[in-house]
Amino acid sequence: MDERQTPEPSGTPRVDGSESVPGSDRAAGSDRAAGPGRGKRRWLGALAGLVSAAVLFAVAELAAVFFGPGSSPLVSVGAAFIDFTPPWLKDFAISLFGTADKAVLFISMALVTAVLAAVAGMLAVRRYALGASLVAVLAVVMGVCVATRAVNSVLDLVPTAVGTLAGLLALSWLTGKAVEAGARAPEAEAGAVVPQDGAAATEEARSRRSFLVAAGLTAAAAVVVGIAGRTFSAARNTARIARQALKLPAAKTPAKPLPAGTAAPVQGMPPYLTPNPDFYRIDTALVVPEIDPADWSLRVHGLVEEEFTLSFNELLALDLEESYVTLTCVSNVVGGDLAGNAKWLGYPLRKLLERARPQAGADMVLSTSIDGFSASTPLAVLQDRRDALLAVGMNGEPLPLEHGYPVRMVVPGLYGYVSATKWVVDLEVTRFADKTAYWTTRGWSARGPIKTASRIDVPRAFDRVSAGTVAVGGTAWAQHRGISRVQVQFDGGSWQDAELAAVPSIDTWRQWSYRWEDAPAGRHEVRVRAYDTDGELQTQDEAPPAPDGATGWHSITFTVE
Repeated sequence: MDERQTPEPSGTPRVDGSESVPGSDRAAGSDRAAGPGRGKRRWLGALAGLVSAAVLFAVAELAAVFFGPGSSPLVSVGAAFIDFTPPWLKDFAISLFGTADKAVLFISMALVTAVLAAVAGMLAVRRYALGASLVAVLAVVMGVCVATRAVNSVLDLVPTAVGTLAGLLALSWLTGKAVEAGARAPEAEAGAVVPQDGAAATEEARSRRSFLVAAGLTAAAAVVVGIAGRTFSAARNTARIARQALKLPAAKTPAKPLPAGTAAPVQGMPPYLTPNPDFYRIDTALVVPEIDPADWSLRVHGLVEEEFTLSFNELLALDLEESYVTLTCVSNVVGGDLAGNAKWLGYPLRKLLERARPQAGADMVLSTSIDGFSASTPLAVLQDRRDALLAVGMNGEPLPLEHGYPVRMVVPGLYGYVSATKWVVDLEVTRFADKTAYWTTRGWSARGPIKTASRIDVPRAFDRVSAGTVAVGGTAWAQHRGISRVQVQFDGGSWQDAELAAVPSIDTWRQWSYRWEDAPAGRHEVRVRAYDTDGELQTQDEAPPAPDGATGWHSITFTVE
């Protein structure tokens, strides 16, 4: 066993004139006392632990380049955390951080890792086996997370193993130097002052400098290795390279040109079609799956008369169609922006199911992503005349990697968690009574029809606008039912009908506007509500996103001056 303790010479004089007895302090457990040397060793050990953790993850990331994306221990731990996150916490994170939720998760993981690494380093300077044992336990946890990911194999454990070995070697070397540097400081009882001659002080400074140089060089090496891992990973990203080279075929049934007036005439409104970089992204993939379309295939099976597998080239050779469809996340709060509208290119899912010929009694299609996510979509929704697509294109270009490249599902009228599966590789025709999907097992509704919603986009909450005519604008949606009427209310007064912009179909959102003439100076509140094409009024009852979508009327406060 590696004892990281510095022996005290026999008869070392104390400041009170007494002499220490060899081994008596350790026998009494005084290595936990706040002596200057031991205090320095703890802080140096913490730094050694932090640098060693950087080595571990940098080496693991570099090794992961030669295995699957899910072989990264940091990614697998984060993915496991997402999988086990209770719905209320996931909903809170999305409502608080929106599309930055994954960045916040990575930052949180980095902070937790830093604390554990510092603890491991402080343990290691006392006794290396203690710090190494903590690292080994954490490595086992990371290994379990890697091994249990749906896309991983046993070989994907190699990066974790290699990174752990590198981290332990770094920890052993650096804590050895930390002990040596800490040993140069004379021991003393708490509160006592120990005189130190010039030679001893110089030697202590030299040892500490030696440790800091070693730690700095190791940290720099970790940074270089980490950058190399990211660079090699980007260079080997066949999905990105293949997407850049892909030329999508023309649609057999192209979308009709957008009618005039789809954008509300209010400055500051979001565009009718959401640019791809601005389209919201909420999913369970901590790292975007990298799928080479040459390796992609879709299996259609289950309660069907004909099971088959479809390759990417076979999909592109089919009669593709274009359609404008608005997608909405079930985690969207009242007035939130987790909704986006795009022109999609794909093959109708109803035609795919016609080929499979579902059997009597089937009522659900369980779609599964390459990363293990699944969604439960009512079979009837995919068989009616709505533009439910197996999509390959978005706004005139191949799907962006983060939005499902090479293939995803797009289904009007359902929240994304039960319909919009990205990186889809499997469609199983089954029954709701027999199978459950990813979020259904976590307490969310199994079917997820979109509820009528409306929001105010202009002015923003707490804006200050000029007196006179105030232009108010916003967006409303009720996919596959459509919006027939929008009303606004100022300061609790009567409801006023807003002007509706044009739409190409009932499957997209609809912008609206209202001009408030002679708005008086002061603070005002405006509320909005919408009706669908069945004449059904959006409910005023307030409800959170869980378990089947938020409800309530959006309102904001602004000031006229």
